[in-house]
Amino acid sequence: MTTTNPVDVVLAEPRGFCAGVDRAIEIVERAIRRFGAPIYVRHEIVHNTYVVADLKAKGAVFIEDLADVPPGATLVFSAHGVSRAVRDDAEARGFSIFDATCPLVTKVHVEVAKLAKQGYEFIMIGHKGHPEVEGTMGQLDAGIHLVEDVEDVEHVQLSGDKLAVVTQTTLSVDDAAEILAAVKRRFPHVKEPKQQDICYATQNRQDAVKVLAPQVDVLIVVGSLTSSNSNRLRELAQRLGTPAHMIDSADDLRPEWLEGRARVGLTAGASAPELLVQQVIERLRSFGAVAVRKMSGVEETIRFPLPLGLGDKSMEGVA
Repeated sequence: MTTTNPVDVVLAEPRGFCAGVDRAIEIVERAIRRFGAPIYVRHEIVHNTYVVADLKAKGAVFIEDLADVPPGATLVFSAHGVSRAVRDDAEARGFSIFDATCPLVTKVHVEVAKLAKQGYEFIMIGHKGHPEVEGTMGQLDAGIHLVEDVEDVEHVQLSGDKLAVVTQTTLSVDDAAEILAAVKRRFPHVKEPKQQDICYATQNRQDAVKVLAPQVDVLIVVGSLTSSNSNRLRELAQRLGTPAHMIDSADDLRPEWLEGRARVGLTAGASAPELLVQQVIERLRSFGAVAVRKMSGVEETIRFPLPLGLGDKSMEGVA
């Protein structure tokens, strides 16, 4: 089926995998090659249906409960990070552990642990139930308060006078700024991180959508429903007045979304592989897309090192 009008496609730049996602996937793949299947992964390594299915086919087993991991097995923590209790439990069970937590999430964990020793309580800006939020809040037994919106800020009750704020790394930059402003109004003495917690990739992809959305008639976001940063891209475009749809794969694309639309924007969340973007482009061509061009944007060159035992020279022949 084709549309009745010619369509131009504009690709966001940057889009797709970030350094933390690249690193997490490579950790699982290298662990499988070095130690053999199965390799157990606590929670989905990243929130993308295709990536998880691909790693399952290679020998990864995704679990939520450490009781499902057999003794002596190799365990990988997902990119979202884990609570201190999960980490302690895994170590007590004697697993061989590789930590795929994004280093930018680890930075938040380190900040929480350091300031807690100085007597600080925390407000965490984030989404309840998200594994990154659970992992960060789980660095402490108490004294960390989750706020999801401005209204939540008014209900925070502190037990002391030292307060710091941390943020889930994949939030809407604008939403987080609005909530942070409310925190600072109510608690003028609050300590902010030296650098914002929202990660560079989340910021860059949202900035690209802010430039792209006004230029197109509809925006397609490649990403899974469970992906926080992908959802934020869709919401951002809609907030800017551009119709937006999020899809897990090219099969989800609907030709009626393109009817009467001369220009289509295409981006991908930080956990969505470029392969899926290219498949969407091919499907757009089958619907009548006549041109594809890439907008100018930030070039990301950040790379994160792998854990010892997977990133050292002994693995060069295996990689």
